[in-house]
Amino acid sequence: METVIIVIHLMLVLALVGVVLLQKSEGGALGIGGGGFMSSRGTANVLTRTTAILGAGFFATSLVLAVLAGRTGERPSSILDRAVPAASQPAAPSAPAAPASPAGILDQLQQMQKSGQSAPAPKPAGQ
Repeated sequence: METVIIVIHLMLVLALVGVVLLQKSEGGALGIGGGGFMSSRGTANVLTRTTAILGAGFFATSLVLAVLAGRTGERPSSILDRAVPAASQPAAPSAPAAPASPAGILDQLQQMQKSGQSAPAPKPAGQ
């Protein structure tokens, strides 16, 4: 039933947009010349009535869809509601990118400094 009302609602929307675009503008239509098949007063009355009927139908189907959505009993879900439990879980410890040597570079430099040795000269980048 809800799908049928949604389809009717969408058809009303498309018809309403079309009828509104067919109506003659009161402000001069941005320089578009007057006349044509939509220039008579009778056509304007038909378009005005059609707009009112389509607007009432749009309003009615909107209300019906809102009532049907409220009766389903399901709580509206949000992406944030689904993301929060995942974010609150502790992250698994990540493996180190490079295996740590028993004596890191800082430890090696400290040992060299204690023993009085000078630090090895860095190799040039090209070699």
